[in-house]
Amino acid sequence: MHVGYAPLFQNPGNALSDAEVYAQELRLAEMAEPLGFDSVWSVEHHFTDYTMCPDVLQFLSYMAGKTQRVKLGSMVVVLPWHDPVRVAEQIVMLDHLSGGRVILGLGRGLARVEYEGFRIDQNEGRQRFVEYAELVLQGLERGYVEGGETLQQPRRDLRPYPMRSFRGRTFAAAVSPESMPIMARLGVGLLVIPQKPWDVVEQDFAVYTQVYREENGCEPPQPFCGGFFFVDENADRAEELAHKYIGGYYHTVMRHYEMTAEHFGTHKGYEFYRNVGRYIGRHGTDGAARDFTKLMPWGTPQQVLDKLALIRDKIDMNGIMCHFGFAGMPYDEAERNMQCFVRHVLPELKSWETTPLNEPAPLAGAAPAA
Repeated sequence: MHVGYAPLFQNPGNALSDAEVYAQELRLAEMAEPLGFDSVWSVEHHFTDYTMCPDVLQFLSYMAGKTQRVKLGSMVVVLPWHDPVRVAEQIVMLDHLSGGRVILGLGRGLARVEYEGFRIDQNEGRQRFVEYAELVLQGLERGYVEGGETLQQPRRDLRPYPMRSFRGRTFAAAVSPESMPIMARLGVGLLVIPQKPWDVVEQDFAVYTQVYREENGCEPPQPFCGGFFFVDENADRAEELAHKYIGGYYHTVMRHYEMTAEHFGTHKGYEFYRNVGRYIGRHGTDGAARDFTKLMPWGTPQQVLDKLALIRDKIDMNGIMCHFGFAGMPYDEAERNMQCFVRHVLPELKSWETTPLNEPAPLAGAAPAA
């Protein structure tokens, strides 16, 4: 099993200075490689204390210089907020700087505060994502970017020229059922950020797998699965603090995305999320946070392994990304959580037989045609 580490850069309530958050998060991220993690990830967000990583590729470039072997994953670059040509250039440059260690994760974003902050109509989110994803993914394979229904991008070479294919190492976040066939047609794997009961996720995967086979003539890559972890040898302490911090994290989610607001889930292409808002209305924010917590791997080391085994049975992932510090958890507690995982869970996970990640295949030629 491939096991990654993923800092979040949260600062709920501005309890610390942002500088202190960054110092601590980078300290823990730089521990990941020597502790035996296989990759380092982070996620793009803007404008609030929810996740203060506005440029995930810039963070990964920093980590490329601080590490030797770990892969570098974006979970995710939110394409509708960017010029796809610039995104393609940044990805190629990071892949060169890191020696081909990039795992590319893409997404379309959900928060009104972020779409409005970039002066983008959220009703265009899905259309922009598909168009930009096609431009970026095609560009990474052929070494130039051209086309797009609305952008009508004139042909321009990517320099430095991409040396390695991104097929088999590109993934996308998909939560709504409608996103499953879209990701399958794009030929990308799935990043699973647990938000729904695992039986429902299993049903979504059946649709995705069928469409992927039809469109691509092969099996899809096995997915990556994110998770919010709390590991402690004392079961009672693990349960108490899991509900405090994992549940607390979901409260930050509901605030950032305004999930209880009337507008949530009303934009074109985001209708599925209306059901999420209704669910929170029925169960309350505390009830929704408890249900979110139940989806996650927490407890004693054995309980965590049991939950991961259940998830593996549902979605057959061959990689996970682990969050250990979030929702204002003190950093000494986050480090204790991480170290307990490393001592008691990581060795067992490394022994699980899974298909290795796809290694990037060299592209034909290392420079554009004359």
